[in-house]
Amino acid sequence: MYKAFLVKYGEIGLKGSNRHIFENALRDRVQEKLAPLGSYKVVREQGRIFVECPEGYDYEDTVEALGQVFGVSGFCPVEVIETTEWDTVVQAVCEFVEKTYEKKNFTFKVAAKRADKHYPIESPVICAKLGEALLERFPELSVDVHSPQEVITVEIRNRAYVYSVALLGPGGMPVGTAGKAMLLLSGGIDSPVAGYMISKRGVQIDATYFHAPPYTSERAKEKVVDLARIISRYTGPIRLHVVNFTDIQLAIYEKCPHEELTIIMRRYMMRIAEHFAKENDCLGLITGESIGQVASQTMQSLLTTNAVCELPVFRPLIGMDKVEIVEIAKKIGSFETSILPFEDCCTIFVAKHPVTKPILSAIEKSETLLSEVIEELVKQAIETTETIEVRA
Repeated sequence: MYKAFLVKYGEIGLKGSNRHIFENALRDRVQEKLAPLGSYKVVREQGRIFVECPEGYDYEDTVEALGQVFGVSGFCPVEVIETTEWDTVVQAVCEFVEKTYEKKNFTFKVAAKRADKHYPIESPVICAKLGEALLERFPELSVDVHSPQEVITVEIRNRAYVYSVALLGPGGMPVGTAGKAMLLLSGGIDSPVAGYMISKRGVQIDATYFHAPPYTSERAKEKVVDLARIISRYTGPIRLHVVNFTDIQLAIYEKCPHEELTIIMRRYMMRIAEHFAKENDCLGLITGESIGQVASQTMQSLLTTNAVCELPVFRPLIGMDKVEIVEIAKKIGSFETSILPFEDCCTIFVAKHPVTKPILSAIEKSETLLSEVIEELVKQAIETTETIEVRA
């Protein structure tokens, strides 16, 4: 029965004179998300985004799509009343209740939003008059303004809308309104969640994955592509850079102290990811690190890793524990893929007793052992990188 949706936003409404920029971006993201499903008409209205659905559209697919657009705080399937003429509104609201509820023995209240302040009837009066009309039409109904079983909402704009279902969106800001950053994406649980969370703040993301054949299988790479595809439901298309990291890892393994393998490897990953970040106009790097979770994520290790970067490094999971991260991974649908048993290069070359409090000067001294080979190896890794366009 629903031919349209009203899309609501929260934080965007606080943006002052720049608000229209964010509203337009949200309208565009909604349009892009719905485009594969049909010819939806998406327009910006005062305080809302209005979605007009095509004939024969799929309701469940539309709800799923709208629930994956950052910037959407909530959305409602609505009955559209083409006029705000009062008698027509009253009749349409009564018909809406007639069609929507098979049984009419529930408690309710009417909520009204008068976006058109020139409308002659004020919101409290709209609520009272519509409540009175519904009780007269359906005597088995009863009013409960404190804890109603159903809330019948009417919005008066250039036309009127009535709805009683309110669905939650993911919140946040529209993707693309806060620049672009490069995600270091692995096959684990944390990095996909980090990409999701930074994108929720309006950041568009690309990603870099470090592959180590033959020590990591082709299936490990496919797993990372699958993870990128899962988070691209929310982030939009992702350009995934697949870097062949084997020779660099072998050189580090052969020439550097084994307790420093992880931190030195991590520093070269950051250098290479930053190369692609700058090449793609990114404003920072994103990692899934959380303080103290593993040896390479102590405060000292993070300091040592940061030292090779010119761009800022964003770590949206930095203060979260594993239980919280897993909860989000399950919510966004990445968890089951992340726990598939295909190891990436990080786990293959891990040190038995990694240093947990590295000293920057000592790490830099160890890296001089690579001086004869590392520049050429990094160059080859960059030149042979495969770039994949990943879409949901």
